[in-house]
Amino acid sequence: MAGRLLKVSSVATAVVASSGFYLYNHKLDPNDISLVRFGRAAATVHRRSAERLRNLCCANRGTFIKVGQHLGALDYLLPEEYTSTLKVLHSRAPQSSMEEIQQVIREELGKELSDLFISFDVKPQGAASLAQVHKAVLHDGRTVAVKVQHPKVQTQSSKDIVVMEVLLNMVHWLFPDFAFMWLVEEAKKNMPVELDFLNEGRNAEKVAVMLAHFPWLKVPKIHWDLSTRRILTMDFAEGGQVNDRDYMRRHSINVNEISQNLGKMYSEMIFVHGFVHCDPHPGNVLVRRCPNTKKTEIVLLDHGLYQILLPDFRLSYCRLWQSLIKGDLNGIERYSRRLGAGDLYPLFACVLTARSWTSVNAGIGNTPVTHSEDVEIRSNAALYLPQISDLLNRVPRQMLLLLKTNDLLRGIETTLQTRAASSSFINMSRCCTRALARHKRSKAQSRARRLQITMSESLTLWQISLYELFLWVKGSTLGGWVGSLLSCLHYTH
Repeated sequence: MAGRLLKVSSVATAVVASSGFYLYNHKLDPNDISLVRFGRAAATVHRRSAERLRNLCCANRGTFIKVGQHLGALDYLLPEEYTSTLKVLHSRAPQSSMEEIQQVIREELGKELSDLFISFDVKPQGAASLAQVHKAVLHDGRTVAVKVQHPKVQTQSSKDIVVMEVLLNMVHWLFPDFAFMWLVEEAKKNMPVELDFLNEGRNAEKVAVMLAHFPWLKVPKIHWDLSTRRILTMDFAEGGQVNDRDYMRRHSINVNEISQNLGKMYSEMIFVHGFVHCDPHPGNVLVRRCPNTKKTEIVLLDHGLYQILLPDFRLSYCRLWQSLIKGDLNGIERYSRRLGAGDLYPLFACVLTARSWTSVNAGIGNTPVTHSEDVEIRSNAALYLPQISDLLNRVPRQMLLLLKTNDLLRGIETTLQTRAASSSFINMSRCCTRALARHKRSKAQSRARRLQITMSESLTLWQISLYELFLWVKGSTLGGWVGSLLSCLHYTH
């Protein structure tokens, strides 16, 4: 433990030093001729510290890799040197040896590999923080994916959390404004859940039923006879990672369609059902063309961590997003306060949307994301870290996993270059409308009142569809023709 703590501390010191360097960068006079030279030096320090952090995560595995995966998805927040270096942890984490994998299977299923499978690929399809996945063929000819937990992760995870707790206390002692103990609290609560693969299997089946009306969503079927707390066997699914634009181009997959469907799926989970997959990093979301229908599909993997949103929280979150999309400042303040943000509600709105306060004022559904706004967000994130820390300690624990989910989804959108597409806000608006109408119907005392709510819901959904049609016509060739015709008519008269 002491050696492990020493190794972690040395890298943590480098990261803190890099962070200080980054903060100092914002104190420079922008007209200073040395700024460019300083920026290059800062980039070098960032790269070196990011590589040390990646090496730390790989050396310590388990919990540390999960933290590294999250950091690697924060494209809109962290310096590029960090995100590009840490992205490899999404699917190329350190692997367990074949001997270790066989031993886990022997302990859990009580049989040798040859008794269970005709073939079992030695090289894993992917290795993640807690487990790795091998392709195998059953004796009846079906191809499956076998997810096997790393052998020492059960015992090591509790030690990892203790190490993180010590480090965070050190950071808090050095910088009193930074209070991130909620990270440890969440890890203590979530890690045992993620390490139970039977729970993951149950979550997979639940979400498959819940979202069965999306024909493009595929959740691999679980093979319960070959699954335990440390092994999960499911149907094998081919596909490329959701952030792999080259794969999509080679297979003629429409990037905008993928982004739109991903938004539909998560809007449905969050606003309508309150049952949310909280680990959508690129290694857990595959895209492919169905070999039979040739239609584009999304394959959702790794169902170990879900957040169940309480009804009052979910409804306030619905109303907050409706206000954010419209630019309703009174609504933004009211529902942010209900969600625990207090006087920090402007910062909360910016953190939640990764947009500037200017865009929030105008309504994020009405203002496209620009490069200058992204730069502004990155800069301000560094300057307001103490306030962000305070905010994260105020909001309900449910919000923390939602913020992590938002970060990961936003990272995917940034890579696909589909951030702030109007379709995502349209899908959110639909789901918020349906969720609020369902709640009102459940509270209605009469059939007439329920009918009135349904009529109002139908009208709002029709208005949203009309607006969607308007946007489609505006952006289509037909829209261009109509615009040209109107211009000609204007000049004629």
